[in-house]
Amino acid sequence: MSSNDNGEVEVQSVFIGAGCNRIVNNVSWGASGLVSFGAQNAVAIFCPKTAQVLTTLPGHKASVNCTHWIPSNKFAFKAKHLEQHYLLSGDADGVIILWEFSLADKKWRQVLQLPQSHKKGVTCINGIMVSQTEVIFASSSSDRTVYIWELMLPSPGGECKLSCLETLFVGSKPMVALSLAELPGNSEHIVLAIGGLDSKVHLYCGERKGKFIHACELKAHTDWIRSLDFSLPINMEGEANSILLVSASQDKGIRIWKMALQGSLTNNEGAYRKEVISLASYIKGPVLVAGSSSYQISLESLLIGHEDWVYSVEWQPPSSSTEGTTYHQPQSILSASMDKTMMIWQPERKTGIWMNVVTVGELSHSALGFYGGHWSSDGKSILAHGYGGAFHMWRNIGVSMDNWQPQKVPSGHFAAVTDITWARSGEYILSVSHDQTTRIFSPWQNEASPSNREYWHEIARPQIHGHDINCVSMIKGKGNHRFISGADEKVARVFEAPLSFLKTLNHATSQTSSFLEDLQLDVQILGANMSALGLSQKPIYVHSVHETPDRNGNDGLDTLESIPDAVPVVLTEPPIEDELAYNTLWPESHKLYGHGNELFSLCCDHEGKLVASSCKAQSATVAEIWLWQVGSWKAVGRLQSHNLTVTQMEFSHDDSMLLAVSRDRQFSIFTKRTGSDVIGYQLLARQEAHKRIIWSCSWNPFGHEFATGSRDKTVKIWQVEKESSSVKLMMTLPQFNSSVTALSWVGIDRQTNHGLLAVGMENGLIELWSLALRQSKDATPATLKVRLDPSMCHVSSVNRMSWRNNEKSQDCNRLQLATCGIDHCVRVFDVIIN
Repeated sequence: MSSNDNGEVEVQSVFIGAGCNRIVNNVSWGASGLVSFGAQNAVAIFCPKTAQVLTTLPGHKASVNCTHWIPSNKFAFKAKHLEQHYLLSGDADGVIILWEFSLADKKWRQVLQLPQSHKKGVTCINGIMVSQTEVIFASSSSDRTVYIWELMLPSPGGECKLSCLETLFVGSKPMVALSLAELPGNSEHIVLAIGGLDSKVHLYCGERKGKFIHACELKAHTDWIRSLDFSLPINMEGEANSILLVSASQDKGIRIWKMALQGSLTNNEGAYRKEVISLASYIKGPVLVAGSSSYQISLESLLIGHEDWVYSVEWQPPSSSTEGTTYHQPQSILSASMDKTMMIWQPERKTGIWMNVVTVGELSHSALGFYGGHWSSDGKSILAHGYGGAFHMWRNIGVSMDNWQPQKVPSGHFAAVTDITWARSGEYILSVSHDQTTRIFSPWQNEASPSNREYWHEIARPQIHGHDINCVSMIKGKGNHRFISGADEKVARVFEAPLSFLKTLNHATSQTSSFLEDLQLDVQILGANMSALGLSQKPIYVHSVHETPDRNGNDGLDTLESIPDAVPVVLTEPPIEDELAYNTLWPESHKLYGHGNELFSLCCDHEGKLVASSCKAQSATVAEIWLWQVGSWKAVGRLQSHNLTVTQMEFSHDDSMLLAVSRDRQFSIFTKRTGSDVIGYQLLARQEAHKRIIWSCSWNPFGHEFATGSRDKTVKIWQVEKESSSVKLMMTLPQFNSSVTALSWVGIDRQTNHGLLAVGMENGLIELWSLALRQSKDATPATLKVRLDPSMCHVSSVNRMSWRNNEKSQDCNRLQLATCGIDHCVRVFDVIIN
């Protein structure tokens, strides 16, 4: 929450939509019950119970590669007394940051940045709690080093103490997987398993205070080692004398290694206690020596079942006794693979042979497999994150037998979000991204929430495309929901809401709107089919769903072009990833050809009659603005004014003028031609306005004033004087700390011409300025109302901001602002004017 000194405007974060960075080791599920993941340069935290991203932590200057909770799920049984939990995050520059999360007040703070950073990207972080206050963790990097650290957790009110115990140089090939464990029967010694590009598992042994030496290596895998995980010591006949290590590789295999305590070297006879050799330990491996103890390593089992690279393996977290002093380590392993499945493996009761007992996965054609899988601390839920930046969660709701069911999870874009727009009446927001998707986010009203707050979810993915999408505009005016989007191709595409979406929206907003009844008579299209190349989405008609298609594929669809699996569904609760990717597409109704380059900007007038479009340009002829008539979709005008790309356009609120700003540092005002039947605009004024690129512009909703924001870190307010066909500068806001990349102006009071201007910057920060343009001469026309707290803002450049249409709302003191940025995030804020 943020507000300024006189407390007039208060801002609350309502929703964050973000996808996960597409990299292994990126996700961690902590003993706190929260999940951390990297979203571009931010560390995002989500709550699996509410399926909402709670916050993003700013601090990294490069993409976040890995996160690790202290204590992790494995040590949840040791964490019951902790008031603070900690989180480590490592990025592509080699920087590792330690964060503290206070359970009492749910506040985050950055504790420290590790003093010694890796020279290249961090690939893995893994840690263990060796006592209630001491943690040992290791970090690996592409620079072929592994650092081992000791972290002393503070007593209440104290500070963390951090020391580097050891730096290991691991040879010519980088390491990408780590796991640490205390050796059974010898808690003073720590074993570290490292795996990477040389296909071997290297075991290092050391004391709690350092001195790690290479003990042995395990050779069996034939491709990169991708994941390693030690179990806690296994209790056999009352004493814990062995631990298990599970390893996963790109050779599609999973191996379980047993390290069994052999005896003490101080034994006079020098003979080890002999164990009965079972069939399971048929392959003898090396002996690991740690101080006075030695451990026989053997290959316990080879698990084969995945059909592609296995990216992660994890032991089910131990369940603790009610006192929390003892624990039981379940014999259960979760694996996640690029074959789009996760599997749970357990040994058979009688034979002890490890079998795959549960398989879950995703069907989506846009999916390319899983990068990691994680257990919840109670072992009842499993979470995967995949190539599409999406999460998938299943919960075991069975009582006497397993019954794993998909659960709601947060979702969002996994690349820069380039543009955002509200639906005409503000029921939802539509965002487009370089991840080649268009997504719709909406509050799901009939979800019971104890705090009366709105829970937002992604409710549709209308467009899945073969090109990066740069711009979007909702088509206003009467009729069905329609939008137009422009991508890295020379074509603009128009989409129209199908019947399945209209019914879903009715469930989400829980409105018994007459709007839907009117439309159901007209809308004959139920949904859309994806094409093989991800370009044109063909409609599925209402009547054709009831016909059974011919088995030979003669179902009226071009089988080469479409994937006829899409079944449009009406959603009665927020959808999961598979449903979004398959069943919520909108059909494409028109393509608009004309531009010579990739489309860059789009806008629609307020009556819903005209759309203006611009493309990337290096010359005056290519930089033309095209005008299209809504409905017929004919090109009805080409406006020449600029020499370089037109970066943003906006129609004035009475549609009498069109404003355009450009890379050539100029803005143009076009006025509506009157008197002729043809809708047309002509140039009224053009002016050089800034010293650098103008990125953004926004009209005052109550008049003919507008704002421009530029890379020169300034925002200027201008007024159009129609009589003299000129534009005069009214004021320049004080210089900002960063380039201004996004602006959005909302009206508050028509009498005083008073409004709020949201300013978004390249560094991700957002400010709200109050603009009162009809005031007495002594009053300052512009005042900074709120500088949003960095933890609420984006961590990279803000691309677009948009205020919710407030005309139908009864509460004019409560506004909503949607923003999107390069950090993959879509955000919604409540702005309360007291």
